Amino acid sequence: MVKKSVLFICTGNSVRSQMAEALLRHLGGDQFEVFSAGSTPVGIHRFTKQVLAEIGISVDNQYSKHIDMYRDYNFDYVIVLCEVAALNCPTFPGQVERLEWLIDDPIRVIGNEERRLMAFRITRNILKERIEKFIKEKGNPST
Repeated sequence: MVKKSVLFICTGNSVRSQMAEALLRHLGGDQFEVFSAGSTPVGIHRFTKQVLAEIGISVDNQYSKHIDMYRDYNFDYVIVLCEVAALNCPTFPGQVERLEWLIDDPIRVIGNEERRLMAFRITRNILKERIEKFIKEKGNPST
């Protein structure tokens, strides 16, 4: 079975793209080779780690990366998760299919910790739903 390569892009590579990477790796099994990057990586947000741990997913082996690391990589799919990244997304070689899943940044939510955590949980749930649909549409039918 040939794995399909997927790159998730966001600005900071701290929340949405990290969540998406972890979720697809967890839910997609061996069907996908999964990466994430940002135009200005800032490290994984503590709430990202927390809300993924709540559903049994660890990001301990992930870290924030700059998009330039992957400029010459041949991806099957590049999935852009925010408007800023959509505007600054480089062109990748090969027959890449670019998708835009523009999702609000939960970091921008103001309020107490519980309200902010809820925003991260909502983002996680939106991404999980989209990734499950992506797996059904783009995954290997035999798995």
